[in-house]
Parts: sequence; C-alpha cells; structure tokens
Amino acid sequence: MDTARFKQKLEEEKKKLESEMGDIGRRNLGVPDDWEAVPTEIGIEADLADQADVVVSRDTTSAIFADLEARYDTVLEALRSIERGTYGKCEVCEAVIEEDRLAADPAATTCIAHK
Repeated sequence: MDTARFKQKLEEEKKKLESEMGDIGRRNLGVPDDWEAVPTEIGIEADLADQADVVVSRDTTSAIFADLEARYDTVLEALRSIERGTYGKCEVCEAVIEEDRLAADPAATTCIAHK
C-alpha cells in the first residue's frame, strides 16, 4: 500500500480543516492539536427576533465547528497510524482496508464490510 500518497492527502485535508476552523475558532494553546470555537459577540438586541437570530447563528456556528473538529481529530489519528505503521487496518476485524475505500476517505478506520 502506498501510504505516502494517503499521507499527502491527509496532510492536505488537515491544512484545509485548520483553515476552516480558523475562520470560526482558534487553537487551544493549553492543549496541543485542540481547537475551540470563538464565542460570538453578545449584543444587546432590542428586538426579540434579532435576539433569536443571534442565538440561532451561535448554535449553527458551534455545530459546524464541532463537525470540523471531529473530522480533524479523525485525520490526526490517521496520520498517527501511518507513523505507527498501523494505517489501513480495519479497527473491527483488523483486515486490510480496501485501497478504493482509502482513496475515497483516507481517514477511514474500517473496511467496507464494517462501514
């Protein structure tokens, strides 16, 4: 298996995720490889509809950030598994994950049978 190709794809995805998370969050300086959402400014909105818009926007941003961070963690774990020499093995049955599956998702942790 050409792990160098998958490592390059994972590194590219990591960089993209860091950029996207940087738009709505920041690195947690106290914990390596951890990110945190940046709280939105809380204004004093006179209109109840405007107050609701602020809350909905904050919730949406938090949900998007959580999805990005979860994927980021998965990509980091895949990169660590390359370094450990365990990349490409199904975490359920330990069979080799199909290269087509890894080409579609280099951070996949299971074979097609255990998807």
